[in-house]
Amino acid sequence: MTATKIEVSVYIATSVDGFIARPDGDVSWLDEVEPLEGGGDAGYGEFFDSIDVLVMGRGSYEKLLEFREVLGIAWPYGTKPVIVLSKSLKEVPEDLRDRVKIERAAPQELVEKLSQAGYQHMYLDGGKVIQSFLRAGLVDEMTLTIIPVLIGEGIPLFGTVDEDIKLRLLESRSWDNGFVQSRYQVLN
Repeated sequence: MTATKIEVSVYIATSVDGFIARPDGDVSWLDEVEPLEGGGDAGYGEFFDSIDVLVMGRGSYEKLLEFREVLGIAWPYGTKPVIVLSKSLKEVPEDLRDRVKIERAAPQELVEKLSQAGYQHMYLDGGKVIQSFLRAGLVDEMTLTIIPVLIGEGIPLFGTVDEDIKLRLLESRSWDNGFVQSRYQVLN
């Protein structure tokens, strides 16, 4: 059986000035914006239902563990498989071992591995992970939700690139609270 290439997608919020978190990883500014009318999730639930594996970096993963420990927030991904890319992490908490795995693979190697395992749609989360997959030419689609706030400094969504990465706008929409969401096809 020949594996087909897994679809690789990004779905992330960013400040107007392009940051996904404050310099220390704090994302509380996301909680301070006016919610969508009617309590909507800007399409995140539908997107999440379409993916079958999530890949994140160590920083995003450790922030989730901190939320669980300090704030008592439940693991947000249910039983969906999560791959954490890290060269330094060794193990995951006992209650997450059935769904969280640590990988040290490079982006291309991980895409091949997950494709061969039968996964069809990967969700990338975390600035450095997204940047590394973009530089490797592996991202197929990005949904960016711009939150109407300037935070001045922080962790940028995009870093430097060796060459231009061209995008095709697939759709764009906005909400009364100022969110602007655009979905792009990445032209590799």
